[in-house]
Amino acid sequence: MHVDLVAVIVEEYDPAIEFFTEVLGFALTEDSPSLTNDGRPKRWVVVRPPGGGTGLLLARADGERQVAAVGDQMAGRVGFFLRVDDFDATYQRMVAHGVRFLKEPRTESYGEIAVFLDIAGNKWDLLGPAA
Repeated sequence: MHVDLVAVIVEEYDPAIEFFTEVLGFALTEDSPSLTNDGRPKRWVVVRPPGGGTGLLLARADGERQVAAVGDQMAGRVGFFLRVDDFDATYQRMVAHGVRFLKEPRTESYGEIAVFLDIAGNKWDLLGPAA
């Protein structure tokens, strides 16, 4: 058993796809027409990190409640964790793409860490290996 997808509520599909694929290096694994529960058109958009693993379902906000949740899905907490093999290279690439980091990277017992915001404003930990 494993977690296959986690939904991330975004304002619009295409900018979110660009962020996750071009900036973070995820692969776009699905972008299909779909319908909302009440029959309106939407898209089923899935991105996954290199090598597979748990994917992100990029869900365009639908309605006031979902619009209000964009960027605050975890009520201000870090809610997503991206572990990478080469922390420095990934951090530099993200900075070059204009990703907003909330603090400078630091070293903890479990590895390198820096908190960043995704395109929607959700907080993520960028995690690298322990020294």
